[in-house]
Amino acid sequence: MRASGVLLPIFSLPSAYGIGCFSEEAYEFVDWLKQAGQTYWQILPLGPTGFGDSPYQSYSTFAGNPYFIDPTDLIKRGYVTATDCEKACPVTTDTAVDYQMLEQGRIGLLHQAFANSKIGKDKEFRAFCQENADWLEDYSLFMALKNYFGDAVWTDWEEDVKLRKPAALKKYKKQLADQVQFWSFVQYLFYTQWRALKEYANAQGIQIIGDIPIYVAFDSADAWANPALFQFDRELRPISVAGCPPDAFSETGQLWGNPLYDWEYHKSTGYEWWLKRLEVCFELYDVVRIDHFRAFDEYYAIPYGDPTAEFGAWEPGPGYELFDTMKKKLGRKKVIAEDLGYLTPSVLKLVKKSGFPGMKILEFAFDSGEDNVYLPHHYGNNCVVYTGTHDNDTILGWYETLPKPVKRFLKEYLGCKKSAKADRVRKQLIRAAFASVADTCIIPMQDLLGLDGTARVNLPSTIGTNWKWRMKRGATTAKKAQELYELTRCYSRLPR
Repeated sequence: MRASGVLLPIFSLPSAYGIGCFSEEAYEFVDWLKQAGQTYWQILPLGPTGFGDSPYQSYSTFAGNPYFIDPTDLIKRGYVTATDCEKACPVTTDTAVDYQMLEQGRIGLLHQAFANSKIGKDKEFRAFCQENADWLEDYSLFMALKNYFGDAVWTDWEEDVKLRKPAALKKYKKQLADQVQFWSFVQYLFYTQWRALKEYANAQGIQIIGDIPIYVAFDSADAWANPALFQFDRELRPISVAGCPPDAFSETGQLWGNPLYDWEYHKSTGYEWWLKRLEVCFELYDVVRIDHFRAFDEYYAIPYGDPTAEFGAWEPGPGYELFDTMKKKLGRKKVIAEDLGYLTPSVLKLVKKSGFPGMKILEFAFDSGEDNVYLPHHYGNNCVVYTGTHDNDTILGWYETLPKPVKRFLKEYLGCKKSAKADRVRKQLIRAAFASVADTCIIPMQDLLGLDGTARVNLPSTIGTNWKWRMKRGATTAKKAQELYELTRCYSRLPR
């Protein structure tokens, strides 16, 4: 069935307190999507972020980002006052996220809410903790311990708790009981608010496309609590780490630094941890986009300690067996395979065998002639077409960097005059995505709004300026909704 949607991270929503969250603006965006005739809202990973603020480097693959909790809900619950929120979250700009301000103020506000909540007596909270104990207990203790040890990486903690010796775990659970309960309280708020927003979206006919990073962060509850899952040495240091070889994004490759999985161990458990992870994702989202899908066929292993990703090697992944197990245990689920980058015949075979739709990126389509697989005339139906992803520049930013021969071919392909301005090209590129035979079409919100490169979400292999862009309040006008609706109607992508 043909359908379309919009890519907009939660943090990019407008809101009163410095970052997009599960506030009334999120509900208003759902209403706008419905008005615009859309079926999908695609977001980025929802996990709590650490150094670099990347949603792909999270303290937990199961936990949610505390910054996405709506302070207004805390006011309604009587946990804090509006004045408390204004003091803790002073808004310095409505166009960029200030993570330093959030780190200083938002967590303090949540501590204040926790102190006033008397949450330990709440039946729903206790039920939440019991239902999610298999990951929540480790995560909450991990966060309490990180605070106790001055935010140090878990491998720098005292040896007994680093190694999770039972006596040490018992000691710190008792000593840090209040802090442990605080972090469980935060997750209770997150899950309660997110589920309410998702239920509202689904009731309006909007499905959520979530994003699951293939890897977890080294400094995470997952790595600390389950070291057997990863390729660690006897000192619990990574043997090799994740990344990508040199490509169009980076001459020296992308050094992500995530620990790599011990796939033989996962296989011996029947992929138990992965099944649990996927099960939680399918509860959180209607469709799951699996990041870096090619690594399930072969993954790039970079020696630990290397300063760049230039000297890694490809190693075999679990292949189709993992997804065959998933289908048998969890049933058939809606998945998008992020199959970008250099694709070998074996990767293409895995994507085809899985049956999952892959991704087509129009910004990749025009630099290598008419045989480029990202040109729409090469598509089949079972794919998702994007103008760009969170890792790409906006259309306008991208267009400005194109060599003249590529610009000429782009305009010729889109049916634009040679004299056409950048914004005309933007509109035609979006139209080309909608007109394609791809079953699903997803457009980043920045491209729909016609924003330049300053609205880019992420520039791979860099830190400091990413994951900050926010949509201006009032950008989702009725006129924009009508324009998108007409485009969606014209190319038979309206919900049925």
